[in-house]
Amino acid sequence: MPTSNHHKGIEFAGPATYRIVVQGALSADWSDRLGGLAITTTRQAGRIPQTTLAGGIRDQAELSGVLETLYSLHLPILKVEQVEDEA
Repeated sequence: MPTSNHHKGIEFAGPATYRIVVQGALSADWSDRLGGLAITTTRQAGRIPQTTLAGGIRDQAELSGVLETLYSLHLPILKVEQVEDEA
């Protein structure tokens, strides 16, 4: 018997805002290559830097392209999350 599900699901068909965290430093010059995402690198003494990419991504194909680019740069992906628009 089907159950009623009132939880809001993740929509994969359209645009969404994402936050992606990778291990390592990435220059802001990569923003255009990564869909115009904002790039912020944090450094703590004695630790490997982490870079956060944040912004709008049109669809899953664009998200896949961003992740593939990060993978090809050998930056370990620590977190990918869809976030609510902050506007």
